[in-house]
Amino acid sequence: MLSRFIPSRENANFANFTNCSFLKFAELVRFVKFALKKERGCHCAYCLLICSLLCSLSAVGQERVSMFTIDAGYASVHDSYLTPITYGGMDLALGYEALRSASNDKWFWQVQVGADYNYVENKAKNNELHKLMGDITFGMQRQWRQLIAHRIDVSVGPMTQLRAGIVYNEVNSNNPVSLRAQWNVGAAAMLSMPTRLGRLPLTLRYQMQLPAAGIFFAPEYDESYYEIYLGNHKNLAHLGWWGNRFDMTNYVGADLHLGKTTLRIGYRSRLEHWTVNHLKVHDVTHSIVLGIGH
Repeated sequence: MLSRFIPSRENANFANFTNCSFLKFAELVRFVKFALKKERGCHCAYCLLICSLLCSLSAVGQERVSMFTIDAGYASVHDSYLTPITYGGMDLALGYEALRSASNDKWFWQVQVGADYNYVENKAKNNELHKLMGDITFGMQRQWRQLIAHRIDVSVGPMTQLRAGIVYNEVNSNNPVSLRAQWNVGAAAMLSMPTRLGRLPLTLRYQMQLPAAGIFFAPEYDESYYEIYLGNHKNLAHLGWWGNRFDMTNYVGADLHLGKTTLRIGYRSRLEHWTVNHLKVHDVTHSIVLGIGH
């Protein structure tokens, strides 16, 4: 189970939740029996029985964690297709995270969906870049409970990510936009430790995502998107690996458990770097993370 991510009070109340689920299921079964007696040929009653069983099992056999987050901090953007200068400025991001334990009590899956916006300027403060990206990440992790010092849970497993967006340069007339698109596979890992701050239960957490290989889009050096539109599609898709592309995301923070509500505060950094076709991208963000969930 995800006992290290679920608030302690929630774990204490999980038995009550299970009992309530079984009671509701028993009421549904009694209703179906009544329907079967009244309408022995009614296929809807059989369907209702099957749906009731599936809903009850899914409600009882799995625990969930859901979290909405907002990131705010600093971004550094370097895209040599648009400009040879590195720009710096603001990073804003919205995200949603869901974790759910598997039935075997050793694995859990994690889904993260996010969108981030960078408003960055050059050092002379006379030009801006706008970067807008979206991504979805899915992973499965094997968990070892209390593996380190009998207190820290460790989990690791495979992940895959799809990320795409655009970078816009206000002053470029010929090539004002740089498209970004990538699909990666790699590994994710997590460390978590439940503790207390006075009487307040909290969970300390570190998480890392490290893509290892994938496919990403990049045009030829000095190739305009108009040429691509006219049919020059040669050498646009590239195999990404650590020799030409390196991405990494790190998060460290704490989840404060306030009854059924969880507040999150932490720090996240993201590095995106690739070099191909004599083009270079090097983007870095450092952000404070605030979240609310259950």
